Amino acid sequence: MGREAAAAAEKGQGGTAYTVEQLVAFNRYNPDILPDLENYVNDQVSSQTYSLESNLCLLRLYQFESEKMSSQIVARILVKALMAMPAPDFSLCLFLIPERVQMEERFKTLIVLSHYLETGRFRQFWDEASKSRHIVEAVPGFEQAIQGYAIHVLSLTYQKIPRTVLAEAINVEGLSLDKFLEHQVENSGWVIEKSQGEGQLIVLPRNEFNDPILKKNTADSVPLEHVTRIFPILS
Repeated sequence: MGREAAAAAEKGQGGTAYTVEQLVAFNRYNPDILPDLENYVNDQVSSQTYSLESNLCLLRLYQFESEKMSSQIVARILVKALMAMPAPDFSLCLFLIPERVQMEERFKTLIVLSHYLETGRFRQFWDEASKSRHIVEAVPGFEQAIQGYAIHVLSLTYQKIPRTVLAEAINVEGLSLDKFLEHQVENSGWVIEKSQGEGQLIVLPRNEFNDPILKKNTADSVPLEHVTRIFPILS
């Protein structure tokens, strides 16, 4: 499709411009929408929004237009995908990136960071991220998103954690950690206990993942729709 046809495709009836989402839905295999998708990645970065579908569409187009691939854009897509954890977005994006590109230093670093997050090695993650600030700090909200993921992992794993473990996982210490804990106590049901020889203990809300009793109760309860499906079989 030529430029004139592409321009027409970006217009609806009455000359109304399509959104990027509409371009992806109706015109996803047209390489002429590459600039729109690249601009949209930058828009996601500046506005702290996220669209996995449009980013995957761009990576697919890069497979067929490899000479037009922007390493900076691809890196930003991968950083945004890391920020979406625990969703598997990073792996989905990486699958569409050629191996020769993955061997570039910035992408090798992002793959290592992804591995640390997937395995809950948060101290190693923050150490590595501090060496690559030029990559991760180019995307606003990165630190806060990873801190949210770390808290998610801790909440699924523990009922109580030492303050030091929390500080290491979210890379926050001192007064900043005090303020964070105050906020969590007021808004998320956290409780702070004193512990002999270990400083503060953070009591996290119980859920079906960190509490065997809740997990058992959840497993024992059969949803009504599952029961109704059995009736025709029994009759």
